[in-house]
Amino acid sequence: MKKFLPLLAALLCLSAAQQSLAQATYTNPVFNYDFPDPNLVKGKDGYYYAYSTQANWKRYNAGGPYIIPILRSKDLVNWEPQGAALSRRPTWKKEGGIWAPDAVRYRGKYYLYYSISTWGDPNPGIGVAVSSKPQGPFEDKGKLFLSKEVGVKNSIDAFFYEDKNKPYLFWGSFHGIYGIELSKDGLQLKGDTFRIAGTAYEASYIYKKDGYYYYFGSAGTCCEGAKSTYRVLVGRSTSLKGPYVDKAGKPLLENGGTLLLQGNKGDARFTGPGHNGDIITDKAGQTWMLYHAFRREDDKRGRVMLLDKIEWVDGWPEIKNAQPSLEAQAAPVF
Repeated sequence: MKKFLPLLAALLCLSAAQQSLAQATYTNPVFNYDFPDPNLVKGKDGYYYAYSTQANWKRYNAGGPYIIPILRSKDLVNWEPQGAALSRRPTWKKEGGIWAPDAVRYRGKYYLYYSISTWGDPNPGIGVAVSSKPQGPFEDKGKLFLSKEVGVKNSIDAFFYEDKNKPYLFWGSFHGIYGIELSKDGLQLKGDTFRIAGTAYEASYIYKKDGYYYYFGSAGTCCEGAKSTYRVLVGRSTSLKGPYVDKAGKPLLENGGTLLLQGNKGDARFTGPGHNGDIITDKAGQTWMLYHAFRREDDKRGRVMLLDKIEWVDGWPEIKNAQPSLEAQAAPVF
């Protein structure tokens, strides 16, 4: 009997650990300060690092202003501020805020693509910064392009994707979603633009699963507080460059799109959910999506960060009720 005691003890410890994991829960939001257009990357240190459009939390005694604030987490639920990615505003464009960063680990470094734009800007643009660490500091490498230089109006919301050892950049906001191949170092354009979606979209994100490329885009109004109509739609393709179609077969080039996420109905808590960040797979094989939304009862707080699980049903992503979760949910397993 004695020789089985260590095994029994180990099994009991494992069972206790499993119960602890099973009992871990969270409730939205996972970050309750303004954190618009969230995006994240996993660092070599095992932490997830999240980045957002410029924000200022001084009114809550939480710091700022930050050109691009950074958060850090081990579990996607508990986040701690890490300062700013850029110590000063890039100077290659005179006017505009620093919006919608996209961070990626590429060729052993961390790249941060970002937009500079004002509301209604006739010539916004996209730049890039690079760091050896996800927490920065990032060194600005300057402008990739301005809208008028590539012939695409409202060129914001950059998204980087590497496919078959080739780096690509996707971007666009309500004037078509475009892509272009980048140079191997990720710092220059290469080749011609191509279009993958219509004028209904911005905030592009592409995720590959089981032979399909899934395009996630945000439609509607992003920034009208409790009146925001932002929502996330999805289509898929067997090729990175498309054609992408929705579940009913309508092309995204014709503004098709299958609903994945919209605001809670009635007077419930969140409105205008969208601009989803990376989709992360946890140790249990579950997929999770971070995104922003307004708290309906406190929209002056800004766009807070939410987390919800994606289920895959018949080859398509679904979020329960197609709405942000309001009650306590089982947390990701890490």
